[in-house]
Amino acid sequence: RMNMKKSLNVRELTRAALIAAIYCVVTILWPFSFGSIQVRISEALTLLPVLFPAAIPGVSVGCMLAGILTGAPWFDWLFGSLTTLTAALLTRKYHKPLWLAAVWPTLLNAVITGAIVHFAYVDNPTLSLLPLTMLSVGAGEAIACFGLGFPLLLLLRKTGLFGFMKKG
Repeated sequence: RMNMKKSLNVRELTRAALIAAIYCVVTILWPFSFGSIQVRISEALTLLPVLFPAAIPGVSVGCMLAGILTGAPWFDWLFGSLTTLTAALLTRKYHKPLWLAAVWPTLLNAVITGAIVHFAYVDNPTLSLLPLTMLSVGAGEAIACFGLGFPLLLLLRKTGLFGFMKKG
């Protein structure tokens, strides 16, 4: 029989794996997850660290797996997943008022992922066009985080849906 501490660790690992799998699958299946004009709807899950600490490694690993499985260059999936990890940590720590949770992934992805996308995928990348790519990636991220993630977060907090993810 498992003791309570070990049971909680297994439960947290399961939560993280489930979130990683959902992030990865949604990213791969959604046709607008990549490119200079993107809305990666899986990024809505980057607000889950407010409710579930296991979402921090979950979204980070999910992001990395999606990049690896789609053949993205190593620097894209490495720095993209580190960006997601940083955003998740900030989201977990600084989310009051609640809408602030959506700001971290939006800002970090606009700047870091915008630069990655610009230099890795844009034909003839010039510094003068870099802000436009960052704005484009940031707009897509804002749609995912504020348009989808924030309502999802409110719904989960209010209704207790996905109660299997609660502690206990």
